[in-house]
Amino acid sequence: MNYNYRYRLRPSDALEQQLAWTVDTCRQVYNHFLHRLNRTDNTSAYSEQKLLPNLKKWWNDLKQVHSKVLQKVVQRLYDNLSTLRGRKENGYHVGTLNWKAPGEYRSFTYSQSGFKLKNTSGRTKLWLSKLGEIPLTFHRDLPDDAEIKTVTIKQEPTGKWYAILGVETPESPPAKPENPEKCVGIDVGICKYAHDTDGTAVESPDLSDERERLERAQRALSRKEHGSANWEKQRRVVAERHADLKRKRRDFLHKLSNYYATEYDLVAVEDLDAQGLVELPGNSRNRAGAAWGTFLRMLEYKCAREGTHFVAVDPSGTTKECASCGGSTEKPLWVREHSCPACGFEADRDANAAWNILSRGLEDVGEGRSESTPVETALPVDTDSVSAKRVVEAGSPTLKREPSGER
Repeated sequence: MNYNYRYRLRPSDALEQQLAWTVDTCRQVYNHFLHRLNRTDNTSAYSEQKLLPNLKKWWNDLKQVHSKVLQKVVQRLYDNLSTLRGRKENGYHVGTLNWKAPGEYRSFTYSQSGFKLKNTSGRTKLWLSKLGEIPLTFHRDLPDDAEIKTVTIKQEPTGKWYAILGVETPESPPAKPENPEKCVGIDVGICKYAHDTDGTAVESPDLSDERERLERAQRALSRKEHGSANWEKQRRVVAERHADLKRKRRDFLHKLSNYYATEYDLVAVEDLDAQGLVELPGNSRNRAGAAWGTFLRMLEYKCAREGTHFVAVDPSGTTKECASCGGSTEKPLWVREHSCPACGFEADRDANAAWNILSRGLEDVGEGRSESTPVETALPVDTDSVSAKRVVEAGSPTLKREPSGER
């Protein structure tokens, strides 16, 4: 399996200047080959990489950059081009690749060779060809059988340097259970970040204080003369505030996604178009801050790592559909309770959606499940539930209902 491990680098002032110089040189190489791409037909990453040895004959600075790093710069250009073409084929309106200005290109990558982790006097250091040894904060060990495949050096807008180690382990992920016992459906939202079929409602993290500090820092930045020393100092403060907000949000998402991936055999979620939802008018700031797309990506790869079924279902109608009778009921966003006029079933709006999501997920997987996974924990005992029928038909006739589940 492949993993990424991120560590903080602690370079000296001299090493930091070398790192910044290497990043800027890679940026210039990127722009050089972008210029060739715009004026030369029938080029490829492989054919352009073959030009690098001759390029070094007149561009002497390139001799101070490792050959694999230069090759990855060219590969990065053509990877960006491939992504652009893919979006165009999917119906998006796209332009052309842009020239990279200073500050827009922040990283470079070693692959296969040119790097090594060393333990010098009890302290771990990262050795990079053409640069030397750089101390780093080695806050967690790599797996014993892991092999480092790539090393990416990146400078964040805060000015801090990080190393991202791409490692590969020979072990395969655990096999997914043929008959998942513990299954859960999750409905995500803004008021409640996640509401699942076990009745767990997770509130959205309160980041109002962090957001207020960011806004104050941005207002202070707007009053500085652009490009001045005070402007640069305040820009770093704004970057720190952004990083603090991002770090706390991602910490919440990692913990929540890890909980579901490790506690359940099957996790069903909505296949949301997160970017499309953000582009809708009204409340887009809260939708962007919820980071639903990031959460679903984290949940997907953690489920793959833990051997858990991850099922993304069609989200259309999950809120309108009644989990009891299957009828559709229109309700505006501010109505937080589901009340079906056809069968009289009442439940929390998000809980009703979560049951429908789990029901669709079980249909997609085509597997049964045990009575320990409640699809109907909130349904009255005399409710003829469509969700329950789907589960029973999938192979779990012993499903039980709790008598006091009406909300």
